[in-house]
Amino acid sequence: MNSSEPTTPERVGSADSSSPEEESAEEATEQRARDLPLDIIFEVLKNERRRLVLAYLRDAEGAVTIGELAEHIAAHENDITPAELNAQQRKRVYIGLYQCHLPKMDDADAVAFNQDRGIVELGRSADTLYQYLDSDSGVEDNARLRQYTMFSVVGGLAFVSAQFAGTPMLPELIVFAVLVGVPAVTYFSEGT
Repeated sequence: MNSSEPTTPERVGSADSSSPEEESAEEATEQRARDLPLDIIFEVLKNERRRLVLAYLRDAEGAVTIGELAEHIAAHENDITPAELNAQQRKRVYIGLYQCHLPKMDDADAVAFNQDRGIVELGRSADTLYQYLDSDSGVEDNARLRQYTMFSVVGGLAFVSAQFAGTPMLPELIVFAVLVGVPAVTYFSEGT
């Protein structure tokens, strides 16, 4: 029986010791999280730091501190390891998370953010947001396809222009093979 079905008398007396009022309140909360408006979903997901928070929390085992989050995100943004971070890099991300990103995510129930304790954990609507994050692979595939197409066009233009210049054909074939073949092999090997 899924959670969207109404509570029946059989379920009330089950081993689940919850009262009918508690169950209906939980179901209403779960339904509200599932019915998160698209504008709120996109508002939360439009910022890379917020997407990084969700990705980090998905992999974390339970709650994390805002300091852990700030360190992870600062290292990602600066393309260095957490050990290489300086205090200014950590602080800049920490302040942004504390003042802006985590409160906004908490309002959308994407995270549960306890400002007093500096603790962050996944919220009730996180699963709804992950549906959109997980569909991001098509974007990467499209970017690789555009890159392959660009190399193909450049290679084709180089080949055609060399033919009009009247130069020998073998060097152009080699250039064409490199400009088109290497990206093609890369694209199709990564796509599998």
